[in-house]
Amino acid sequence: MHLFFSTPVWASKIDDYKKVNLELLNYISELRKNDPEGIVKSNFIGWHSKDFNLNDQISKNFIQAIKKNINTALSDMNWDLSKQDVKIKSLWAIVNEEGAFNQRHHHGNSDISAAYYVSAYENCGEIVFYDPRPAPVYKHPISKSPNILNASVNSIKPEEGLLVLFPSYLEHSVNPNKSKHKRIVISFNISLEKN
Repeated sequence: MHLFFSTPVWASKIDDYKKVNLELLNYISELRKNDPEGIVKSNFIGWHSKDFNLNDQISKNFIQAIKKNINTALSDMNWDLSKQDVKIKSLWAIVNEEGAFNQRHHHGNSDISAAYYVSAYENCGEIVFYDPRPAPVYKHPISKSPNILNASVNSIKPEEGLLVLFPSYLEHSVNPNKSKHKRIVISFNISLEKN
């Protein structure tokens, strides 16, 4: 069996995430205090920050902390980094309190997108990914149980310090937060641009 046209999704903990998360929690709290309305994109009820200033020291520290994990994905894809520059184009936070969720969407004009969990609790809302191939949407045989070959929907349970990377074209949503705690995630987009 050959797995042609597979869709990769990487999920790995970053190093020293507790220290990173403490810094991020304070930063996000300050952002929300200064802009309690935030913006509305895929978020329903939850707070969505404006894009972070990538020149802020906190943003730089975070990018440094996730570089190793990002490099693994870039290496797996075998993209030629001698001819392209890897750029994080946008970085933002989403805070989902009880009942908040994110509608199905994708991140256009990017190559890899991500969700990084600053704060996550039991039943706080899985990230859900949808089969990007059009054909199975129109006809999908009944299976005995879902597996890696027949599932049209897959999800990842959030954990503090977990970085999830996926192709930007991959549609995803976030289930409602059924916990009493805030689910805090940082999302970002990576583009490879010819140098």
